[in-house]
Amino acid sequence: MVKSIMRYIRIPMDRIAILIGPHGKTKEDIEKHSNIIININSKNGEITFNDQQIDDPLMIFKIENVIRAIGRGFSPEHAMLLFDDENDLVVFDIHDYVSKKPSHVQRLRSRIIGTEGKTRQILEEVTNSKISIYGHTVAVIGSIIEIDIAKKAIDKLLSGAKHATVYQYVEKQMKKLRYHQ
Repeated sequence: MVKSIMRYIRIPMDRIAILIGPHGKTKEDIEKHSNIIININSKNGEITFNDQQIDDPLMIFKIENVIRAIGRGFSPEHAMLLFDDENDLVVFDIHDYVSKKPSHVQRLRSRIIGTEGKTRQILEEVTNSKISIYGHTVAVIGSIIEIDIAKKAIDKLLSGAKHATVYQYVEKQMKKLRYHQ
C-alpha cells in the first residue's frame, strides 16, 4: 500500500489572487491539467494537495513548479509551460549574491532587468526563455537544454560580469547549441 503525502507550498499573499484567477479559472485549469484538487488558503498563502491522487510521479513536481512559478511573478500562461516535460523552472535568490540590504538587492535586480527592460528582453529572446524578477528572486522558465545557458548568464550578471561579456557568452552558447542540433 502506497502512503499518501500531503504536499504544502507557500507563495506570497499578493500572488494568491493570480493563482486563483478570475472566477477561479487559473486554479481550475491547473486542476484539469493535473487531475488533482488543490486547496488554496487565501489567509496565509498556503497551497496543499494530496499526492495520492497522482498517477504520474513527475506530475507532483510539475504542479509544485507551476504554483512556485506563479508565486515568483510569472503569469499563469507562462507558468503552465511547466506542464511540458521539456521545460523547467530555476529560481535564484539574490540574497545568495549580496546582503539583504534593500539597496544591494535593488542594484542586482536592475542589472537583470537592464535599461528599459533591455537585458531581460535580450536574454529571453536569445535563450527562448521567460524571466521573472520578483522580490529578491530571479526565476527562469525554459527548455531543459536552453535554460542552462540562461541560468549561467543570470549567474554571471548577479556575480558582477559586464553585460557585453554575458551577451557574448549567450550568443556563443546558443550558436553551439544550434550547430549540434
